[in-house]
Amino acid sequence: MLTINVAVLLAVIVVWRLRRRTEARSRVDERLTVVIVLALGVVIAPTPAGQGILHKIEELASGVTRGSR
Repeated sequence: MLTINVAVLLAVIVVWRLRRRTEARSRVDERLTVVIVLALGVVIAPTPAGQGILHKIEELASGVTRGSR
């Protein structure tokens, strides 16, 4: 039996879609890519990897905020 991790499948789809030429994309195609990326974020968010990414982004944001003062 073959099992596919949904997060890995969505990541592969995102990479595949982003490799296409920008000029060849329609607005509908761009919106679909955004929806897929958002779905990937929702799938990854509760995982330990997602929490680690969130922590790094929070550190980066606080560093930028302190640097702009």
